[in-house]
Amino acid sequence: MERESIRVTRSVAVPLAEIELRFSRSSGPGGQHAQKSETRVEALFDVEHSEALTPAQKRRVTAKAGPVLRAIAQDERSQWRNRELAIERVVEHLRAALHIERRRVLVLAMPSIVEDLEGIQLVGEGAEVVLIGGAAEGSETGRIFSYMNLARAFAELDAGAELVCLHKNRWWQTARGPLLDSGAFVAGLEYAAQTEATILGKPSAAFFDAALEALDADAGMTWMVGDDVETDIAGAQRCGLKTVLVRTGKFRPDAVEAGGVRPDGIVSSIAQLPDWLERSA
Repeated sequence: MERESIRVTRSVAVPLAEIELRFSRSSGPGGQHAQKSETRVEALFDVEHSEALTPAQKRRVTAKAGPVLRAIAQDERSQWRNRELAIERVVEHLRAALHIERRRVLVLAMPSIVEDLEGIQLVGEGAEVVLIGGAAEGSETGRIFSYMNLARAFAELDAGAELVCLHKNRWWQTARGPLLDSGAFVAGLEYAAQTEATILGKPSAAFFDAALEALDADAGMTWMVGDDVETDIAGAQRCGLKTVLVRTGKFRPDAVEAGGVRPDGIVSSIAQLPDWLERSA
C-alpha cells in the first residue's frame, strides 16, 4: 500500500498529494531506453498552498528557499526509482528550510516556562540570548531573580548577548495584592548593559500579529479583553484590534483617567462581555 504522507520533521508531515510530479525524457545515463521513456522526474512543492505548514513555517521556508521547492531525479533507468529520489530530495530541501539554528540561551524564568523551551540550547555561560520570564508568587521568584543570577545575566549581555523578555510588566495582581513583576529586572538589565530588550509577549505587535494569524482573524473584527491598560488595551489598539477593559485584576480607575488610552468598552466582569457585545453590535 502506497504511503499517503511523508515525515519531514517531528511535527510536520506532508501529504504526497501536495508534491507535484512532472515526467519527461531523461538526458542522463541509461542508454537509449532512458531517452525513449519518461524516466526524468521533477518534484515540486508549493509552499504557500500547503496545508501541512503553519503560516510561520511558510514564511521561514519562503525566506530561505523561495515559494516553490524543486528537485530533479534522472539517476536511474526506472521512473519509479527516480520518482522516489525526487520526492526524497524535495523533502530534504523542505527539511533544511524548516530547520532553526539552535541558539545558546541563558534563561531566568519559572520552571513551568523552562519546560516549554524544548529544542532550545540552555546554557549557564557563553549565551547568545538572555531570556527573562515572568515572576510567580512562590519563593522561586527570589531564587531565580537573585543578585547572583541577575549579575550573571548582565555579564552575558555585556559580552554581547541579546536581551529578550516575555513581557515588561512593572507589577502584577496576586492574592496578596500587587507584587513586583519581572519588568523591573528587565529595565535594570537594560540600564546596566545599555541595551534594549526584545519583548515577545504583550504589548508587542509581534504578539498580537501572531495571535491574529493563528486565529486567521481580521484585526478590525477582533476584540482584545484584558485588565491592563498598557499591555492589553494599548498594545491591541496599536495593532488595530477593538478593546474591552475589565474592572478586575490589575484594573485601576486612575490609570484609565490619567492615561491617554481609551478602550472601546469597560465591563465589570468577563461574564458581562457577551451581553455588552450584543448591545454594542
